[in-house]
Amino acid sequence: MIIYNVTINVDESIHQDWLKWMQNKHINDVLATGLFTSAKMVKVLVEEEMGGTTYAIQYATDSRTKLEDYYKNHAPRLRQEGLQLFADKMLAFRTELEVMSEHYHESN
Repeated sequence: MIIYNVTINVDESIHQDWLKWMQNKHINDVLATGLFTSAKMVKVLVEEEMGGTTYAIQYATDSRTKLEDYYKNHAPRLRQEGLQLFADKMLAFRTELEVMSEHYHESN
């Protein structure tokens, strides 16, 4: 499994509008491409020196080919919408992660 991780620092002036857009539109639009099996949005609990609030959105896919398809055929359009709405009030960086193993606690 590959996780496409997008970490975004959001300025307080747009925070609530951005959060609604992410949770109600953008994540659903990315999943609607059919290239990811799930998405998880998490809040980073460490305070940033630059201020704002930081989130990570993790999209899971089962192949590198699907991730490349997303980059080529969907990412430019989906990223553009966020830039048009929130311009210079957010800063994003992206990483690709390969899941090597998963472990769970056994409950009694």
